[in-house]
Amino acid sequence: MSVRARLAVLVAVLVVLAGVGTAAVVHASDRAARRDDQQAGGPPIHPGRIRLAGGTGPGPGTTSGASARRLVVRSMAWGPHRDELVGAPVGEDPGSARVSSGVRCLRFHAATGTGLCLRREPGVVGDSYQAVVLDADLHERRRIAVGGIPTRTRVSPSGRMAGWTVFVSGDSYADGTFSTRSSILDTRTGHLDANLETYRIVRDGRAFHAPDVNIWGVTFADDDHFYATLATGGQTYLVRGEVAARTLTTLRTNVECPSLSPDGTRLAFKKRVPGLPKDAPWRLHVLDLRTMRETPLAEGRDVDDQALWLDDRTVAYALPGDYGTDLWTVPADGKGAPRLLATAALAGAVLG
Repeated sequence: MSVRARLAVLVAVLVVLAGVGTAAVVHASDRAARRDDQQAGGPPIHPGRIRLAGGTGPGPGTTSGASARRLVVRSMAWGPHRDELVGAPVGEDPGSARVSSGVRCLRFHAATGTGLCLRREPGVVGDSYQAVVLDADLHERRRIAVGGIPTRTRVSPSGRMAGWTVFVSGDSYADGTFSTRSSILDTRTGHLDANLETYRIVRDGRAFHAPDVNIWGVTFADDDHFYATLATGGQTYLVRGEVAARTLTTLRTNVECPSLSPDGTRLAFKKRVPGLPKDAPWRLHVLDLRTMRETPLAEGRDVDDQALWLDDRTVAYALPGDYGTDLWTVPADGKGAPRLLATAALAGAVLG
């Protein structure tokens, strides 16, 4: 083949590749544009104002009363409000209208006027992640860079302490090769315990050390005491933590992602049940902290979530749905049946 013919073939190949590349860019751009369109069948969402104390504040699409309880959740519906914190009344239709704050979070929790938002920041090389402390009007007070994909977050009942967990490696608790990092921030003093693995660990009454320790799923009893999951040697433990003493004490095995009830007497948690599939091993249980008796809840599906208590009688949790995740509830006494609470939502906090 002559040089001229080879050049002609090369030019033709480059033209084809350029056409394919252009088509791919146009297709990707079109898909991205469609994601900004309100998804048909999803809950209607309108811009407005959300306050973390005193109910929802006056403003477009909001009400001014503080009497009604409201959920603040991450919106999972594709559209202009995807990943934004939205507010919805508790107990209404699962697809009822919602108010959007415009604040985007991957994980969120709040208590007594303090919010904690785990946020993704897109970058040229790759995404980075931040823990952002918010005031009652969702204005930023402080931000801290975190070293992995956000997975769990909680604020203490007083609003002072904020805790979070990220995946340093891996992205699923079902995969035994993951690594986590959990941190606790005192929002009043600014002191940060960046890695709870540096706390003194007491197992069976003795100091314990191991290189494979992972800690995740902090839930606060007060500003000094919390519960969490500790994993080592292929076993998970419920631990009680003390911030001032920098100590973690094991209480029992096979407890993951604990969530303390409003009255402080019980923990909702996910438990690995023998005989279930490796990629769907968990069922929701409630642990009575006084008697240490476990109660399996009436949810027969696999739940990989840190449950949220709506009140002392009801637990909420996320399950896969048409829009990514939906929120469901189930009674905390093991009776009743699951009920759909909110479509296209990932749990955040209960206000009011």
